[in-house]
Amino acid sequence: MEGLRRLGWGIRRHRLISLCIVLLSMIVLSGLFAPQLAPNDPNFVDLIHKLEGPSTQFPLGTDQLGRCLFSRLLYGTRISLSLALLIVTSCLAVGLVIGSAAGYIGGKIDSLIMRICDAILAIPSLILAISLIAVWGAGWKQMAIALIIVQSVYYARFIRGMVRNIKQQNYVTAARIAGTSPLRMMTRHIIPNLLPPLFIVVTLEIGWVIMDISALSFIGLGVQSPTPEWGAMINDGKSLLRSHPRLMIVPGLMIFCMVALLNLLGEFLGERKGFTKSIRKMAKEARGS
Repeated sequence: MEGLRRLGWGIRRHRLISLCIVLLSMIVLSGLFAPQLAPNDPNFVDLIHKLEGPSTQFPLGTDQLGRCLFSRLLYGTRISLSLALLIVTSCLAVGLVIGSAAGYIGGKIDSLIMRICDAILAIPSLILAISLIAVWGAGWKQMAIALIIVQSVYYARFIRGMVRNIKQQNYVTAARIAGTSPLRMMTRHIIPNLLPPLFIVVTLEIGWVIMDISALSFIGLGVQSPTPEWGAMINDGKSLLRSHPRLMIVPGLMIFCMVALLNLLGEFLGERKGFTKSIRKMAKEARGS
């Protein structure tokens, strides 16, 4: 409770972070309640009203098919954030199992797992994801699986490094001498100490995953049109960049704002907990750079 009070006081003291949390909450809530907030059907084609400017009926205007840009943006928020959370949560679960096993057991198992991770990390993540999607076919499911495979390796290496550090702490050594079983050691002493820095890493990584999803959807390998998603919306408007730039600018600004806000929040939490330098160092090592 004392830690939560200190964190709350720090947030109130930093107006920028308070504003960041408010804006993030607004974006998340707008996606969550998109069906209630959207003034129009996001996929309804109305060529009579195509490429109209902002109005009462269409707050941000319409696209080349007469679809409400504001409604598509709200539903795009819902889809982009849902996919990002699904991918990050899955990566965290896979990375936690693999990384904890490698870091705690060590020896040949650790070496084997790390060599496999090194081989995967040797290929740029987005290129590897594109290659996997090219084999499986385009679609949001294939994109999600490809990104989970690619990103889980990073989480595994990162968690493995943290587990190796925690294993060297005196309280872990004392628990081992006392005869604590490996399973109890993980659940009582190691995993609880992984959670605070992992929460910060996840906050930072969600932004990067959103960018990956948008990039893959933009080139036609992720979410497919007419499903509203930020990257797909930018792709839909690229042919009209000169005459109607708002079709690309509006979803592009949403991506920029979401990534910037998540990075600000992650940096703030890292500084409050004193994790910033250590997380950056371990993240760099996990990336193999």
